[in-house]
Amino acid sequence: MSARWVALMLLLAGLVNGFPIAGVLSGSMLERLYGMAITDPDLTILLRHRAVLFGLLGALLISAIFVQGWRGLAITAGLVSMLSFCALAWLQGDANPAVMRLFWIDLVMSAGLASAGLLHWRLRP
Repeated sequence: MSARWVALMLLLAGLVNGFPIAGVLSGSMLERLYGMAITDPDLTILLRHRAVLFGLLGALLISAIFVQGWRGLAITAGLVSMLSFCALAWLQGDANPAVMRLFWIDLVMSAGLASAGLLHWRLRP
């Protein structure tokens, strides 16, 4: 059962982190995701690049379901990414509703991924 929980959390965290990859192809998807108009071409480039990086992180998390040797790295990378976003959003304050939705999603997923990490390290031979 514990191994299934680890796999489920890796899958969910991978999907959550991989979701922004759609923003690479569509500026309007980025605008919906972050709840703001993105009119600066430089900001569009940065956000699209961010989407690529999230796609890579999502792929790593999902790959770690099948490659147990990657789980520690994937869980650590996922937690650093999600918790750093939560910390930055919290410290900045005044985020729009779309960003706050991402904050709560990342916070909940961090708890799930942390529990998966604890189980993973406990299950290791």
